[in-house]
Amino acid sequence: MSGLREVLQAQVDRGAVPGAVGLLARGDRREIAAVGVAHADGAVPMTADSIFRWASITKPVTAAALLMLIEDGVFGLHDPIAPWLPELAHPMVVRTPGGPIDELAPAHRPITVFDLLSAQAGYGFASDFDLPAVQALFPVQRDGREVQSFPPMDEWLADLARVPLLSQPGTAWLYDTCSVLQGALIVRASGQSLPDFLAERIFEPLGMSDTGFVVTPDRRSRFTSYYRRSANGLELADGPEGQWATLPAFPLGSGGLAGTAGDWLRFADLLLADGVTSDGRKLLSANSIRLMTTDHTEPAHRAFGELFLEGQGWGFGGAVDITRTDPWNVPGRYGWVGGTGTSAHLTPSTGTVAILLTQVGMDSPEPDTCLHEFWRYAATFGED
Repeated sequence: MSGLREVLQAQVDRGAVPGAVGLLARGDRREIAAVGVAHADGAVPMTADSIFRWASITKPVTAAALLMLIEDGVFGLHDPIAPWLPELAHPMVVRTPGGPIDELAPAHRPITVFDLLSAQAGYGFASDFDLPAVQALFPVQRDGREVQSFPPMDEWLADLARVPLLSQPGTAWLYDTCSVLQGALIVRASGQSLPDFLAERIFEPLGMSDTGFVVTPDRRSRFTSYYRRSANGLELADGPEGQWATLPAFPLGSGGLAGTAGDWLRFADLLLADGVTSDGRKLLSANSIRLMTTDHTEPAHRAFGELFLEGQGWGFGGAVDITRTDPWNVPGRYGWVGGTGTSAHLTPSTGTVAILLTQVGMDSPEPDTCLHEFWRYAATFGED
C-alpha cells in the first residue's frame, strides 16, 4: 500500500509541484514526508523543516488571537468594532448585490466582532467577481500573496471605508477581507503590532519558532521559493530574498505568515487540547475553541461565496465540513487552504491533523489535484 511519501512523490513526478512537505498526526502517531526540492532549479532538497509562505492558513491563527482579546475582556463577541475601527463606524451598503456602487443605503446595524470572525461583515469577495461592489474592492483588497503590495494599516482602512458593503452585516459570507480586519482590530485594541501580539500570545508559548511575518537571515536557507503557473510552466513569483525578507508595511492577518508544517501542528494541537499547551498553560478556553470550529453560517449566507466553500460552512478563521461530499469531508473537520499551495485541517472527532505545504500558487479557489490526493490519503490515516 502506498504511503504518504509515495502519494506526494507522484505529484512531483507528474510536474505538479517541485516539492512538498506533508504531515499527518493522530494521537501519538505521526507520518511526515518531504519530497522533491525547495527550488525549481533542483539544488536544495526539501526537508521536514522547510519554511513555506502559509497564505490563508494564517487565518485560523489570527482568529484565535482575536478570541484571546475577547477572553481578556477588551470587548465582547457581539460588540461593535467602531470604537477601535472608527473608519468603519458608518458603513454604506449597495441596495442590491448586482447594483451600481453609487446606489447605497446605510447599514441596518453596526459591524460587530462576531461579524468579522464569521466573515459576515459585508466586506469580501463573492463567487461573482463581476459584481460592481466586488470590482470596487479589488484595488483595496489586493492579492494577499503579494504582502509588500499593501499600504500601511491606517491608509488601508481609509481606502476600505470608501468601498461600499456588498451585503448588510450578518447576511452573507464573503471571503478574505474580514481576516485582514481581524488583524487590524487586534492592533488597535491591544496597542501592539500584529507580529508582536502573535509572538507573545501564540508563537512563543507554543514553541512556533519558525513562524512569523519575516523569514530572518538565519532561517532563509530553509525558505522555499514560490511559483505561479504560466503558459511556459512554473515562473518564480518570490524567492527567499524577496517579499518575506523584510517586514511589510501592513502585516496581514489574512495570509502573511510563513512557517513550517511542524509549527502549524503545534497550533493545531492547541485547538485539539481545548486551548491548553503541552506544558499545561491555558491560552484559550474550551468555549473559544468550540466557537472557532463551529459553523456559524446559514445556507442563504453561504450562497454568496459558495465558489470558495465547496459545500462547507465557516467557523472563526476556517471552514467547517458540514456534509460528506468527498471521502475527506468529515462533519466537524476544521481548517483551510492557502493560495500559495498550502492546506491545514484538524478533525476534533478523531484528533487527526493533516497539513500539506507546497510552493506553487493556486490558479482558482477550487483546490487542485495535489490537494485532493493528499486529502484522500489523509482520510484513511490511522484506520488500521
